[in-house]
Amino acid sequence: MSQTAIKAEAAGGQDGMSGRPVDTRSLGESLRTVYETSIDKLPIPDSQVDLILRLRSKERALRRAN
Repeated sequence: MSQTAIKAEAAGGQDGMSGRPVDTRSLGESLRTVYETSIDKLPIPDSQVDLILRLRSKERALRRAN
């Protein structure tokens, strides 16, 4: 994940924001991969539940739009 962030910063501005829309599907898949390989046995902290729910909602909205 850190390599991706470094590449994004190099491609974008100083803050890493390039003005391109975020690919939520790719982001979700990356988060799932990291989660499954690192902390799959631990419960998801409450602070992350809202983020996951918003991501899934965004993915569903994008699927409906297509």
